[in-house]
Amino acid sequence: MLLLVYFWELASALKEAKPKFDSAGVKLIAVGVGTPDRARILAERVPFPMDSLYADPERKAYDVLGLYYGLGRTFFNPASAKVFSRLDKVKKAMENYTIKATPDDTSSVLQQGGMFVFKGKQLLYARKDEGTGDHAPLDDIFDVCCKTPVA
Repeated sequence: MLLLVYFWELASALKEAKPKFDSAGVKLIAVGVGTPDRARILAERVPFPMDSLYADPERKAYDVLGLYYGLGRTFFNPASAKVFSRLDKVKKAMENYTIKATPDDTSSVLQQGGMFVFKGKQLLYARKDEGTGDHAPLDDIFDVCCKTPVA
């Protein structure tokens, strides 16, 4: 499933950025759709630190956060076109991709993600992906979490 590669692309970018988060005292957590076994496959193949990866097989976190889901958002949203500007990164992410990491519930590919920054219970930043691969710019995330003093 090519759509899941976009999460792999984001996981790769977050893995590269993790030292910057760590040095700012920010705990990076990625939540993916699927079982812990599927998350381990992603963690091994990206590679992504398993202690920063949570599996959400029933998409409960996605529901609580009000993240978008559906066919129109996935395939027909203009925001999905942004991914074409990063095809080189997507292609690189595909090198390690395996169908074995795809959730059993293939409708999960219709789930859009988002980026949230919390300081304790306080929400500092929230952005829902409008379409496939429409991830928050990491520079925006760094500005919010790495320039905000961690108490």
